Amino acid sequence: MRFSKSLFFLSILLSLVFISCENRGKKNQKETKERKDELILAIGGELETGFDPTIGWGQTARPIFQSTLLKYDKDFNIENDAATDYQISDDGLKWTVKLRDDIQFSDGKPLTADDVVFTFQTAKNSASVVDLTNLKGVRKIDSHTIQFILIKRNYTFIHHLLTMGIVPKHAYTASYGVKPIGSGPYQFVQWDKGQQLIIKANPYYYGKKPYFKKLIFLFLSEDAAFAAAKSGQVDVASVSPSLADKEIEGMKLVNLKSVDNRGISLPFLPNEGKMIKDRVLGNNVTSDIAIRKAMNIGVNRKALVSSLLKGYGTPAYSIADGLPWWNPETEIKSDGDVQKAKEILENAGWKVGEDGIRKKNNIVAEFTLYYPTDDQLRQSLAIAFADMMKALGIKIDIKGANWNEIERQFHSNAVLFGLGSHNPLELYNSFSSNVQGRGLNNANFYSNDTVDANFEKALSALSQEEANGYWKKAQWDGASGFSNKGDASWVWLVNINHLFFVRDNLNLGSQKIQPHDHDWPIMDFIENWHWEK
Repeated sequence: MRFSKSLFFLSILLSLVFISCENRGKKNQKETKERKDELILAIGGELETGFDPTIGWGQTARPIFQSTLLKYDKDFNIENDAATDYQISDDGLKWTVKLRDDIQFSDGKPLTADDVVFTFQTAKNSASVVDLTNLKGVRKIDSHTIQFILIKRNYTFIHHLLTMGIVPKHAYTASYGVKPIGSGPYQFVQWDKGQQLIIKANPYYYGKKPYFKKLIFLFLSEDAAFAAAKSGQVDVASVSPSLADKEIEGMKLVNLKSVDNRGISLPFLPNEGKMIKDRVLGNNVTSDIAIRKAMNIGVNRKALVSSLLKGYGTPAYSIADGLPWWNPETEIKSDGDVQKAKEILENAGWKVGEDGIRKKNNIVAEFTLYYPTDDQLRQSLAIAFADMMKALGIKIDIKGANWNEIERQFHSNAVLFGLGSHNPLELYNSFSSNVQGRGLNNANFYSNDTVDANFEKALSALSQEEANGYWKKAQWDGASGFSNKGDASWVWLVNINHLFFVRDNLNLGSQKIQPHDHDWPIMDFIENWHWEK
């Protein structure tokens, strides 16, 4: 009886707590709607290294504390930010940039050429993810003019002008990343690690003034962010497709297209007993172009989007679908054509055995596909892909592992990767023979002389338009390329849409196609966010 009474009182207590939370949520929803110039966001994205551009902050999204020299608009056209103009010498080695003369840091001090020189020199010496090895030097010509000198002609240097946030020489210390000063639209206020980040509008900002004067970022798990949105605690919350079908009173789902892709890297070389850094090189099944072509044709990408992403995604046909440097000819019109895939295999001599698995010259059409064990979506994609390939007579053994193990295997086994960048250099790093086996670059040892030649022309271009033309040709030039139209060294599966629950009356404006990161990139056009009337 005593135990039953305890349960009775416990149930009453839980009911009271639930009612209290429900009432608090309704109150917070009302308060949120009434707020005029403050937002609370749960979009993830807490960085261990903080907000220092010289060691990587801003490489995948706008560094909103700092200005960049140039910036992309929503259609990836290049615009001026802190710069007013830039010129490239005829030999492509000298880049001269003119600065605005009205920029101040958030402490009120002016931004000059000295700060730009200091920023790039510091980044070059940082030994971080910021790769400035091709920068021979940077010098001040006058207080508002800077010249960059490259070792080798390379148009992708412009990416650094688009992403490198300028730091103040007078206020840069070893602890800059945890308390940054910059000239961007917002300034730093407070960072409680693991909990929240508070920022406010920079009164000295030279550009369009943000509507919202204060932003609070809560660092919550996805489930906690969803719960916070449902209880009225946040105005914007990032969610995965698994939660996107839920309804939250007073909130709408913002569904953004992305190049946050998932694809399978296929070892390109045959296994001839060679090793590199104690790792086996090559695979006798995936090195056959018929196998690669058949899998590209036979996989039903639309079914993967529908079943695993609940429709919140798109079929992926390349590493850069929809971006200015993407070649639309690489889209597969006969997606999921099992019959055509079987014909490719039959014509290449891959015959079905009694067990339903194909063989050619005593080689069984079987290989292992690795995926990271901590990624449920990649596991699901691997399982679904392997099941689809059974219909073609190809047996795929899936195996979860940590990245240390995957890196030991990815020269000789298939791996389910996730990529997607606003920098076309990702194409080069994934498919150029010059970077084979360098870290995660070109892990499957793909090589094609024609592709390499088009890469070199893209790097040597003097304009965005010229470079994009050659990036497209590297994918497919009508006769050769690294895409499924050519060598088919990857099987791209899906692009995952980036999803956010947002207050009904909050307008985020137009957005770019999102990159791999499902967090800070949504802040790229924060000045355009506003409450609708």
